[in-house]
Amino acid sequence: MGHEYRPPQRRFRLTRRGRLALLFGTLLALGVIVLIPLLRGAEEREKPRHLVIPEGWRAPQVYAAVDRELKLPAGSAKAAVATAGLALPAEAKGNPEGYLFPAAYPVTSKTTPAALLAYMVRTANQKLATQAVADGAKAHGMTPYQTATLASIIEAEADRRADMGKVARVVHNRLAKSMPLQMDSTLNYALNRSMVDTTLADTRIDSPFNSYVRQGLPPTPIDSPGLEAMAAAVAPTPGDWLYFVTVKPGDTRFSVTYEEHRKHVADFNRIRATGGSPALPGAAPGK
Repeated sequence: MGHEYRPPQRRFRLTRRGRLALLFGTLLALGVIVLIPLLRGAEEREKPRHLVIPEGWRAPQVYAAVDRELKLPAGSAKAAVATAGLALPAEAKGNPEGYLFPAAYPVTSKTTPAALLAYMVRTANQKLATQAVADGAKAHGMTPYQTATLASIIEAEADRRADMGKVARVVHNRLAKSMPLQMDSTLNYALNRSMVDTTLADTRIDSPFNSYVRQGLPPTPIDSPGLEAMAAAVAPTPGDWLYFVTVKPGDTRFSVTYEEHRKHVADFNRIRATGGSPALPGAAPGK
């Protein structure tokens, strides 16, 4: 008995686009209105961009950058501090200076300044709680807030990352001897400026950040320190230095005695007089 010839069956596997087209056609045939974006769903989620906060920025600089990135009126980020519920230590008294950790933060159209600032503060707390930083701070009898404060000075004063450990040692040595820190960076913070020469009148201003006349650390951090500055704060380079001055970029000289330090300052002034070095924010304690 003969058999009816049947051509071989081909199986067609629809692509994703084909399946969607078949689905749309079926729905349209049934009179259903199709909203394509809803069917695409999570595949068209907004790709985040990143806001970079550099080491050493002060809180006002961070606020301004947040406002620009989120396309908000100036002052929006600063105003958000009051309602953001930031996880700050009691010592900070609500001031996030020093806790707006420098890093790259993801941002989308739904990001709010409060959420972004809270993210920065959480990151700072995490970095201060790493075992190396926490153990080092405990060994020096410092709270996390004091660590952030000392690290912020190191961040502002060190001309190079390689100098951070030595700058930290100068600060520790001066604190141990109850000597004023005499850091230009704290004066600059009080005067809301940077990269300027310090005058005799500047060293006499009435401010809790005037480390020329007040002993101990300033009442708050003076910028946003990075992890390397935090590490230097709790693990300073061994040494007896009490003074330092950045004579020119890449050339910071540390001294044990004031006489030696004066020679380095003279070199600094001579180079400045010949136009060989721009004004630096570095410290020349006791200059």
